[in-house]
Amino acid sequence: MIAAMQYDITPADLGLVLALHRAGTLAAAGERLGVNASTVFRMLQRLERGLGQALFERGRRGYRALELARALATQAEQVEAALEAARAAAQTQPGQAAGTVRLTTTDTLLHGLLAPALAALHRAQPRLQFELHTGNELASLTRRDADIALRATHKPPEHLIGRRIGPIRVALYAARASAIRHWHQVEAGEAAWVAPDDGLPDHPSVRWRQRHFPTLQPAFRTGSVQSVAELVAQGLGVGVLPLFLAEPRHKLRRLTEPLDEAETDLWLLTHPETRHLQRVHTVWAHLAGALSLA
Repeated sequence: MIAAMQYDITPADLGLVLALHRAGTLAAAGERLGVNASTVFRMLQRLERGLGQALFERGRRGYRALELARALATQAEQVEAALEAARAAAQTQPGQAAGTVRLTTTDTLLHGLLAPALAALHRAQPRLQFELHTGNELASLTRRDADIALRATHKPPEHLIGRRIGPIRVALYAARASAIRHWHQVEAGEAAWVAPDDGLPDHPSVRWRQRHFPTLQPAFRTGSVQSVAELVAQGLGVGVLPLFLAEPRHKLRRLTEPLDEAETDLWLLTHPETRHLQRVHTVWAHLAGALSLA
């Protein structure tokens, strides 16, 4: 592929490369750009002809950025960050942040920790809006699907900026109204179990249960620890729950001391390219000070 003449890259070209690099498919890139997949394909063909070389390699999993595309995407991210900073500066009053901040976490962390902290922040910064993505598959900070992540992990990605909030301690709980009152009843097999389903195969509570009760099959499995807590509170069985979620609930009784083997860490994460944006920095700084597992 040979370029007929020197090609001048436009802002639209950078936007195309960044969208396809982040999305990985023509259709998903089109959604980001507001056009259909065929238009994205034609735009990419035109750009590659102009540059005289391929930017992406197409594979079974979609489009993979080659070296030049990765370099252009990096430049596009810097342009994007500068534009966002300029827009925020134009809209913001002194001492006030403005704009939308996208956060990704699990529903357990959202309801148990994040929501109260955001309520206080919104009262102090009413010009901020929040998009909250919850699920076991967290939105990607690298692809800019989110600005800030609150994650339970022992080892956060090295390319992200992180603040360790503290250890997430867990213990075994039963409903206070149930007949299960002591650990020895659980050891004797008298209790049904409520546990995360196959969507969380590596969850610390799952590994702990499999290690100590290798033949046990939970009577109830669900897609989130938040749901495990609700079912345990209703008396369906025992379950391993975070102390921050379970201790405030008067319907739950703790059956064990904290299970050190199932402990993990809570991290607040953001991307180096976006952490200096006023809206992101404002939310980051507030959460870093407000979130507590004590």
